[in-house]
Amino acid sequence: MVLSEHPDDGFFVACLCAAWCGSCREYRPEFDALAARMPQLRFAWVDIEDEPEVAGDIDVENFPTLVIQRGELVLFCGAMLPHIGQLERLIQTFLPQSLEESRRYALGSAERRDWQGLADVQARLK
Repeated sequence: MVLSEHPDDGFFVACLCAAWCGSCREYRPEFDALAARMPQLRFAWVDIEDEPEVAGDIDVENFPTLVIQRGELVLFCGAMLPHIGQLERLIQTFLPQSLEESRRYALGSAERRDWQGLADVQARLK
């Protein structure tokens, strides 16, 4: 697991991957570059075979699997095509939200309510 040293302002992005995955190896430099472009966020790269406890009960079926949190609120949890622009656009939709808007979004559907606690990767890294 590699956790960025950037200050945590509440937003956290984790990529759950595996060293044997070719897509993950290709995605890693782009993920690291995005972390460098967004120093106000906290990023983590987690090899779930080396650290399965970090993924917990998240059902990782495809790589890369991404988790985006704001504090304890899980805003996104799922597989994503390995195109960094897609992740960046998703993050950009969350950044302008107030904390209350993020809370309403996180609890706004049954699927997102299910992510709460289950996909709290940030807590498992502490």
